[in-house]
Amino acid sequence: MKKSNLISLDSLSLQDFDENSELIPLMTPEDEEEINKEELPETLPILSLRNTVLFPGVVIPITAGRDKSIKLINDANNGSKVIGVVSQKDESIEDPKAGDINTIGTVARILKVLKMPDGNTTVIIQGKKRFSVAEVITETPYMNATVREVAEARPAKKNKEFSAIIDSIKDLALQIIKDSPNIPSEASFAIKNIESDSFLINFVSSNMNLPVAEKQKLLETNDLKQRALQTLKYMNMELQKLELKNDIQSKVQTDMNQQQREYFLNQQLKTIQEELGNGNAEELEEMKTRAKTKKWDDKVAEHFKKELAKMQRMNPQVAEYSIQRNYLDLFLDLPWNQFSKDKFDLKRAKRILDKDHYGLDDVKKRIIEHLAVLKLRNDMKSPILCLHGPPGVGKTSLGKSIAEALGREYVRMSLGGLRDEAEIRGHRKTYIGAMPGRIIQSLKKAGTSNPVFVLDEIDKLSNSHQGDPSSALLEVLDPEQNSEFHDNFLEMGYDLSKVMFIATTNSLNTIQPALLDRMEIINVTGYTIEEKVEIGKQHLLPKQLREHGLEDKHLKLGKPQIEKIVEGYTRESGVRSLEKQIAKVVRYAAMNIAMEEEYNIKVSNKDVIEILGRPRLERDKYENNNVAGVVTGLAWTRVGGDILFIESILTKGKGNLTITGNLGKVMKESSTIAMEYIKSNAEEFGIDPKVFDNYNVHIHVPEGATPKDGPSAGVTMLTSLVSLFTQKKIKKSIAMTGEITLRGKVLPVGGIKEKILAAKRAKIKEILLCEDNRRDIEEIKPEYLKGLTFHYVSDMKDVIKFAVTDKKVQNAKKL
Repeated sequence: MKKSNLISLDSLSLQDFDENSELIPLMTPEDEEEINKEELPETLPILSLRNTVLFPGVVIPITAGRDKSIKLINDANNGSKVIGVVSQKDESIEDPKAGDINTIGTVARILKVLKMPDGNTTVIIQGKKRFSVAEVITETPYMNATVREVAEARPAKKNKEFSAIIDSIKDLALQIIKDSPNIPSEASFAIKNIESDSFLINFVSSNMNLPVAEKQKLLETNDLKQRALQTLKYMNMELQKLELKNDIQSKVQTDMNQQQREYFLNQQLKTIQEELGNGNAEELEEMKTRAKTKKWDDKVAEHFKKELAKMQRMNPQVAEYSIQRNYLDLFLDLPWNQFSKDKFDLKRAKRILDKDHYGLDDVKKRIIEHLAVLKLRNDMKSPILCLHGPPGVGKTSLGKSIAEALGREYVRMSLGGLRDEAEIRGHRKTYIGAMPGRIIQSLKKAGTSNPVFVLDEIDKLSNSHQGDPSSALLEVLDPEQNSEFHDNFLEMGYDLSKVMFIATTNSLNTIQPALLDRMEIINVTGYTIEEKVEIGKQHLLPKQLREHGLEDKHLKLGKPQIEKIVEGYTRESGVRSLEKQIAKVVRYAAMNIAMEEEYNIKVSNKDVIEILGRPRLERDKYENNNVAGVVTGLAWTRVGGDILFIESILTKGKGNLTITGNLGKVMKESSTIAMEYIKSNAEEFGIDPKVFDNYNVHIHVPEGATPKDGPSAGVTMLTSLVSLFTQKKIKKSIAMTGEITLRGKVLPVGGIKEKILAAKRAKIKEILLCEDNRRDIEEIKPEYLKGLTFHYVSDMKDVIKFAVTDKKVQNAKKL
């Protein structure tokens, strides 16, 4: 069953119409009998309906909008008020012809005509009896046709089967009205008050939710009993659909009711929280949703759940609320158990390292070894590597290349000047403004728990009243402890064992011994002139051309010119100053291009001097020892190797020893040891002991503004003093390094490669070393030692014999 509707003839628009209104007269058997006695006119104006079928006795309102339909209704309303109503075969036809309408229709009487505000005409009609269209006479101004009555076969009045069908129809109609929410309950009174059986069948058929074609078949059924059976069949189907629909809606309604109940409760809770200043429900729900995607273990999940419940009870106005929110956000942002997959293509890794860095073979070898072991075991804890070397040799950039070779994320943390322990371990949550340590923050930024983590300038950590950061790093860099690294803010252990830590340092002397013990030291020594030239050609020049918006065709810098820049304008073990000088040459080209002036694309030595000025770094060139008491030493500094001139002089006095040149404690001790050793062996060196009482000795190391310290100058100082007291010049083109004891033993020193490079820069040909430093020379590539002669000694007397008396020791080695 469906609600009665206003049926649109043109636009198919439906407006609600109440079946209970006074416009629905209930046809009685007497009315039906009277209608049957009425004569059917021979011709009738035909009104075609697009979306419904009119049954005898039924009253329906229709809306007419077409000009033909309006004229037909107006003419009929002014005349006999009787029209023929038929349904269209195809409701989409706007102007139906004779072949577009059904042949069986219903005679209708116009009850009332209403003019609507929108210009349409609404007419209320009541069906009388059925007819068939014999012939369409005219189609303009509207359709007229000859008609004839269609007889209806009715069962006997006392037919029990028919009576049972009628009762079933009435019961089903009442049940449908009861179960359907769209039909007013008052419609049941109309059903109960219908006395005519045929009108009941027609009324129900008219209001059933059936297609027009199905209703037309019912109208065309002549046997009333058959029409009743068909109507009953359709009603059963509609009732079943309605029951199924109601059952589904009931289930959905139950779920909806539960959801609505929870919604209303949550809304009430939200309102209460807002009144109390605790409106954080949406934020909490978002955190719960994000937590479902995390890969943390049960312990972490339980802790998070507990802390989330604590936040739920907090008032957002209090200061602790923001700390708790930041704490939970950190939990959600940290990459718990999220790891990037390592790439174990060792050949590819070697290509990347070779492409990014020239030389550094020992470092590259160590990285490849680590990858090989990791590939075979796949569970090896990452070692803590410490790259030790002077500035500018590529320690930090080496970490980025390692990350690319491994396929891991890259994180860099500068430790220079760090003096607060909380920077490493974080602050406790109880403090306002508390934050996690930079280790945890960096992992959050990386997004994985196994990045390559570069700890830059680890030797420049400081101490203060806020704690010792280097001690805090012990837990970070200890492979046995960092699987449960405790951050004060996080309040839980975090696994750092999969992180590949790489520390960089310029000096090992300032690093805490316990911290140094936890790292594997890899020496990244300075570059030779040949290596610097190759680095400048392959890496620095292309980089500077890109950064200045130039191409290779705009500037050609040959190896001889780069070598001239290295020797005359840089004084370092690395290549940072070299890059700055190359940048000046590139800017020179860029300026000329921008000003559209001519310049030499292929830079010559003359152009280098013109662009960079006269060479300024001739001071580390070797100076001939034309004066007794002047000796060339080799020293290691934080910027690499350097040559050092030790000068000494005698003045009349009482045997005092004066030392100048901004020397440190160790170098002062070395000079005292050298002086005492000479006094105890004066006769062997041919020195008159009286000289020690009648003359003052002054030892000076030039460049007094530069602090100098270290044990390497002991041999040089002793040689300088012997040369001074004996007034014998030191052999030309020789340099030396080593420490001495009171017994005259020569001890080995470090930084040999850097010192050798400094000697080559200074054009020194012979180098005197401790015998124990022979192994350091053997580790250096032979091509770097070309043109140098090494002499190995173990006793100070051998040094004096070779350097002062010009008698070569027997174990000298020519390379």
